[in-house]
Amino acid sequence: MTVRWVLLRGLTREAAHWGSFGPELAAATGGAVAAIDLPGSGARRGETAPWHVAALAQHCRQALPPHDGPTVLLALSLGAMVAIEWCRQAPGQVAGCVLVNTSAGGHSPFWRRLRPVHYPTVVRMLAGMDTAMREQRILSITSARPQQHAQEVARWIAIARSRPVSAGTAWRQLWAAARYRAPASPPPVPLLVLASAGDRLVDPACSRGLARGWQVPLREHPWAGHDLPLDDPQWVIEQVAQWWGAQGRHAPR
Repeated sequence: MTVRWVLLRGLTREAAHWGSFGPELAAATGGAVAAIDLPGSGARRGETAPWHVAALAQHCRQALPPHDGPTVLLALSLGAMVAIEWCRQAPGQVAGCVLVNTSAGGHSPFWRRLRPVHYPTVVRMLAGMDTAMREQRILSITSARPQQHAQEVARWIAIARSRPVSAGTAWRQLWAAARYRAPASPPPVPLLVLASAGDRLVDPACSRGLARGWQVPLREHPWAGHDLPLDDPQWVIEQVAQWWGAQGRHAPR
């Protein structure tokens, strides 16, 4: 059976922000890839974004078409919080889950979940900022090597101009992320946690704490920033492929 990788992005991001990562993952694993937009973002920007992560997960589960094979979630930041809830709500739909640079209340304090140095910048972005300036700022915060991604930020600017995320959606997503508390015990599916030592947005201690508390595998990149799939996509793909290959789970769930 062909594995299906379901990709979930974070705050104000959409499926298009995965860039070439999805096709590269599919080529490396022989799987299929489906990138899901959160309500209020991307192809679903006309929908009202919920205020809570649990509701975001319900919307995403309903948007996923049937698949004759195992489904594995691979999710970043807020998207990873949604993935945790998805696994908690419907573990029978999921054969595994990869959580990238995420955090959760109950496992980490708020000042680690979003580094305080970025509070003023986040508020200015949500209050209104020139599109090009905002996307450049996002890159500078989320990448450890932004100078290498000039073409990527140009694409981000084009995405933001063609499918803008409303201020209301951004505030709702931020509220949902800030209020989210993960369960004390892990969801009953195989889990892998990936973290970036160079994450300047979310303290990597959040991923370490989650992996330690749940006693699940953790792999930490030595230099990448918050957007780990952007900074070193091949490393992510290698870690995911090795982990999935070790699961021996090839039956549909």
